[in-house]
Amino acid sequence: MTEDTAPLARVDGPEGRRIACRFLPGAEPALVFLPGYMSDMAGGKAQAVLAWARGAGRACLLLDYSGCGESEGDFADGTLSRWRDEVVALIRAHAIGRAVVIGSSMGGWLMLLVAQALPGMVEALIGIAAAPDFTDWGYDAAQKAELAAGRPVFEDNPYGPEPTPTHPAFWADGQARRMLDGPIAFDGAVRLLHGQRDPDVPWELSLKLAAALRSADVQVHLIKDGDHRLSRPADIAILLDTLSALGAGVAEAP
Repeated sequence: MTEDTAPLARVDGPEGRRIACRFLPGAEPALVFLPGYMSDMAGGKAQAVLAWARGAGRACLLLDYSGCGESEGDFADGTLSRWRDEVVALIRAHAIGRAVVIGSSMGGWLMLLVAQALPGMVEALIGIAAAPDFTDWGYDAAQKAELAAGRPVFEDNPYGPEPTPTHPAFWADGQARRMLDGPIAFDGAVRLLHGQRDPDVPWELSLKLAAALRSADVQVHLIKDGDHRLSRPADIAILLDTLSALGAGVAEAP
């Protein structure tokens, strides 16, 4: 079982926050999976990546951001900068030297920020319905005015019974961390998977991200009937095929 080979642990992160994670030792580049907004490492895609890594003998790191899943903290305190710093801290705590970062939805924004924070260490990126800059394009003018005034915004949640909150600190930090306004300085391989029936993140955003990335090795895979989560068995098979193909193309350590 992957739970036996990658047991749940809690690692001291920035400012003493205990961050829950599972780490599977193995060959590098290690796979690092970044969940989406209000998601965690128990999701189907994260678990599929962990199982694939075990079969391939690759190192793998799963984690829950503070305020999410098994980690300590209050979700209302979460920001992209805080969660980026937690990811970086866990990568360093596990002495990962070379990584392929996989980001789902908001995790696809975070993967860009992590690559920016760890130049030369992140060798490749895989985005699954990547959602960079969603604090900008994902809210209407009235919602932005509420957030700018310091008031949270609540939206209907199609994936659970409770409304989805956006807190002012998260929104303000996101606006300061926008990536699509200029070139994104990353030169490694990038693979972007996106469903064309995604009701949350327009699939055209993956094309915009592909254009903004400096790398010449960028491919976009559109799934015509795919939704936002891309968690069906066929979708996960595409993700794992992408991992397999990308693994063959990532340079071996000298």
